[in-house]
This record gives sequence, structure tokens and C-alpha cells, in this order.
Amino acid sequence: MTASKTDAPTVPTDLSLPPPAEYPYELGKYEWKVQTSSPEAERWFQRALNWTYGFHHEEAVRCYRYALHHDPNFAMAYWGVAYASGPNYNKPWELFDKAELRATLALCHAASKRAVELAEEPLEKELCEAIAARFPSSRAEEGGEKEFARWNQAFADRMGEVYEGHKADLDVTTVFADSLMGEPREVSQTLRVKEALDAALKRPEAMRHPGILHFYIHLMELSPTPELALVPADALRGLVPDSGHLTHMSGHIYAVVGDYRAMISSNFEAIAADEKYMAHAGADSFYMFYILHDYTFPIYAAMFNGQFGVAMKTLDRMEAWLTDDFLRIESPPMIDWMEGFCTFRVHVLVRFGKWEDILALPFPEDRGFYCVTTAFLHYGRALAFALTDRPEEAQREQQEFRDARTRVKPTRQAIPNTWSDIFDVADAMLAGEMAYRAKKYDEAFDLLRLSINRCDNLVYAEPWGFMQPPRHAYAALQLEQGNVEEAARAYAEDLGFLTTLPRATRHPNNVWALHGYHECLTRLGRQAEADMLKPELTLALAVADVPIESSCYCRKTACCASQSKL
Repeated sequence: MTASKTDAPTVPTDLSLPPPAEYPYELGKYEWKVQTSSPEAERWFQRALNWTYGFHHEEAVRCYRYALHHDPNFAMAYWGVAYASGPNYNKPWELFDKAELRATLALCHAASKRAVELAEEPLEKELCEAIAARFPSSRAEEGGEKEFARWNQAFADRMGEVYEGHKADLDVTTVFADSLMGEPREVSQTLRVKEALDAALKRPEAMRHPGILHFYIHLMELSPTPELALVPADALRGLVPDSGHLTHMSGHIYAVVGDYRAMISSNFEAIAADEKYMAHAGADSFYMFYILHDYTFPIYAAMFNGQFGVAMKTLDRMEAWLTDDFLRIESPPMIDWMEGFCTFRVHVLVRFGKWEDILALPFPEDRGFYCVTTAFLHYGRALAFALTDRPEEAQREQQEFRDARTRVKPTRQAIPNTWSDIFDVADAMLAGEMAYRAKKYDEAFDLLRLSINRCDNLVYAEPWGFMQPPRHAYAALQLEQGNVEEAARAYAEDLGFLTTLPRATRHPNNVWALHGYHECLTRLGRQAEADMLKPELTLALAVADVPIESSCYCRKTACCASQSKL
């Protein structure tokens, strides 16, 4: 995304906003001591800071501007306007639309320049000069991606200098870590971030710092040892009660360690905070991306737990916000960012084998506008036809899916993946299932292995870009064909009992693979191992609200239904 030399909008000299008479949000007790003549300005700054650490950048900017109403010469409030308005961990420069980019560049340049002019306290002066290095101009030259990269690097370099002089300051550490954690990130940068955050966490007060805890979770969720972030995740949960995103963040660690019940409960707490916020502020800002993300976690966790009721009830609540009017907001272009949430119903219904429910789903009236939804529904319908022994209809829908995916607009986001990558997983999965129904077993398993490989190689995200692991279908059908050793290997990989997969692609404790692996061990005569696994399976089955008879409803000869009563 680029901005021309001549289209910078005018930014008002006075960035202050009159604050509301009442502010109903509980944002915890964390404060960063800053220089201001007004206690009211400081109160608004602390609110803004906690919103910033919780990635609610729009509300943070409003609060920084409320602070300026009480102290027009408040340097750190101007710093905050620039810091929270610019690119961030989840939204780099290239994902700003043109109108948004022009306005953001002008605002950030003006605010950071004013911050430098006003700052007097030495550390604040350094911080303001660092943020000004990120916004040296109100315009970017054509071909601005490289220029933006230079600006980001200049900011990171300056924050590195600030950090070296103030390593004990947890807020400096947070902003420094943030400056290095965008994508792409060099290994050396990751190590430097880890070193800084590890050092910070040795200080007892770090367990009460929302920024340190937040970025540590993001750092560790992709690591080989995410369990090291469990205590920080627990500490962050509820630390800033009305920040839905911060309450949700613990779920990123619960997901990769397989604590799906905690993943559900923490995100129900987050959703309660989100719904409180939306009741007061409405649901028409980019922060809705984060709010909808919070709904996806109970859905995803419930899929691994075998909890159809939880998944569907949460899905219904999420879809209530996905109105056509909301998705047609043009700046930021909500449909580009949010349409992926419209595909979740198909994911859930496939997971639980609700084939007729899939076939009953209506297509959107405007298929061109809802191009991702349309393509993914064709995939679901093709799978449903195949698994209800209607091969001709399945072949027709398969072709419709392949045609529809070519019409998906390139602006549609599946961050951090692309829709093409996700559809590639679906295409191989569908083709494998169809070949299996045609009794072309070698071809079927080759295609399912291709789907597994493509799914494993998606870029890390929670929920995963393709929500039902293809390994579950592959292993279930291998079992159906009597290939028990191969099925056992696939289940052991999925559960993390084998360490052949990267940590983030394993799904420990999920009821589907536990059931399948227990069946494999029993059929292989490995009874001692089966007995060791049984308590874990029994616990998982107690949580499920559907009978678990196979790891995939694509398997027609389900085994061991009595195990659901263990």
C-alpha cells in the first residue's frame, strides 16, 4: 500500500477531544508514571495505555485525546496518539486501505512531531524521538513498502537505544519488544525479544504488567515450549477486566498445550467484556476483528472437545454481529477483514458430520460480495454429497468449488495465510474423500496425505486456518481399511506423542485422536499403553456432548461406540 506525495489530509492543530461524563470500563490497576500537570489527564492516559496494551487501538487513541483535553501540552498523550494509530503486530502498513493510510500517516506524523516538541523529561524525550522516527513524513513516496520498512527499522533501532539505557523499565521493554515483533522477523530479532522479555519476567511486578504478559504470550505460542507461558497466561487473564482481548490472550497458550476447557472459559470471560463494550460503543470499528476472534476460540476448542452444543451456541452469537450493513463498511473494508468468520459454520458442521445441515445452508444472495463464503460452502456441499453417497452431485459441487475459489477477491484476508493456501488444503481433502468413496484407496490416501502436508505448512494461527485436522480423516479411514499401524502413527503425531511435527501443529488431549489412538493400541495388542491412555480418554469423553465413535464422521464403520460410556 502506498500514498502519493500530494494527498496528505490536514490534521487539526488541536487533537483533544472532550471526554464523556461517565466511563464504564474497568481497566485494572496498572499505571505508567508520566509527566502531566493534570490528574484527569493522567487518568485518561492510564486508561489509554491499558487499551493500547490490549490492542484496542481505536479506543486507546480516543482516551489519549481525552487526556489532551485536560492537558494540551501532554507530550506522552501525543506519543500515545502516534503509537496507537500506526501499524501494529496484527496490522502492518501494507494492510491499511488507501484512505486509512493517508489519514494515519498525517495524524501520526503530526502527533509524533508535537510530542517531540513538548517532551521535557529525559526518558519521555527519548520515547517521543523514537516514535517520530517511525513517522518522519506525512506522506510516503510511491513504492512505499520499502520506505515503510525503513521507518519501522528506524523505530526499532531507536527503541533499542532507549531499552539499553532503561532495561529495568517494563513499559520501555514492552514498546521495544513490540518494535521488533512485526513480520517478517529475523531469528536474531526473536532472540533479542525473548532475552528482553525473559529479563523483565524476573521482576515480580512483571506479572502485573499487561504489556509484558501480552507480548510474552505472542512470543511463546509459536515456540517449542509454549507451556513456559502458562503462568503468565494465567496472570494476564482478568488483569484488565474489561479488555476482552487481554482476557482472551491466555487462550493462545491453552490452545497449544491442549487445555480446551480453559480455552473456552477464558474466552467466554473475554466475550462478556466485549459485549459490555459493544453495548456502550457500538460494533462498527476495526476492533470488531479482535472481538470476533474471541468468539472463534470457544468454537475451535469445542470442536476438539467434541462439544457440538457449545460450538453452535457460540457460533450463533458470533454470527449475530456479522450483519450485511457492518460488512459493507468501506474504510476499513470490513468484508476483506471479516468474511473469513462467515465460513465457521461449515467448519463446525463438517467436524460433527452434519451433512444434511450443510446441504440446507443457503448461499448468500450476493455471491460476488461474499466470494469466500460461497466458495467454502461449495466445498462443504461437495463433501456432504460425497459422504452421503451422491457422487454425481459431489463431482458437480467439487467443480463449483474450484470455479468459485478463482473468483475470490485478492483483497480478502486470511491472515496470516492466504485463501488460496486454505482452499488448497480443502481441495486435496475433498478429492481424497471422493476417491475413497470410489474405492480408489491408494489415490485417496495420497490425496489425504497431500492435504495433511498442506495443512501442516499453513502459517501458524489460532484457530488454525483449516479447522479440522486432515490427519483425523486420514487416520480414521486407514483404520477402516485395517491399516492400524499407520493410523496409530498419525494419531500419535496429532496428539504430540511423537515429536515429528512442530509443536504448533499438534493437538494434545483432543478427544477425537485420543479415541482413535486408544482403538489402535487395543487392536494392536498394546494393552498396557491403552490402559495408560484410558484415564485421559475417559476425561475427554466426559466433556463431549456427542458420541465419539471415530475421529472423523467420514468413517462409515465406526468402532468402539461403547467407549463413549467409559
